[in-house]
Amino acid sequence: MSFAKIIFCAVLSLISSIPAFADSRIGFVDTQRILREAGPAIRASKKLEKEFEPRRLELQKVSVQGRSLQQLLDKGTLSESERRIKERELLKLNQDFQRMQREINEDLNSRRNEELSGLQERVNAAIRNIAEQEKLDAVLQDAVYKNPRLDITDKVLKQLVDK
Repeated sequence: MSFAKIIFCAVLSLISSIPAFADSRIGFVDTQRILREAGPAIRASKKLEKEFEPRRLELQKVSVQGRSLQQLLDKGTLSESERRIKERELLKLNQDFQRMQREINEDLNSRRNEELSGLQERVNAAIRNIAEQEKLDAVLQDAVYKNPRLDITDKVLKQLVDK
């Protein structure tokens, strides 16, 4: 058992032994699982994949050009002047590839954050709704250790499907 788990268990047992906390009801939500499995998260992921597909294909095309240019240089059949020209072309192509890749990653991260911010609001609303229905005093996200009977992730996923 790791040190963090031992500390968490000790704190949890200490809190539960205090009379004020003895009747507390706690729930747990696995947010990473929700972001992987929730219908809205899957739809957002597919939407982003479709949105960025043309740029990904363009990046792949530049990569293929670079590999074929590298193969031409590796053959060693070019004259010295042709070789220098092709090396400069390869260098420019590599710079373009890296720039395109960086821009795509930045844009994708920005769009993913936009999509997930709306989902996060829905997830939080679902968590609050379940907490109120089940009269939970607290709902934790991302714990070191959780008892499976405290996990309300499936209920949150179900609520997200219903909407």
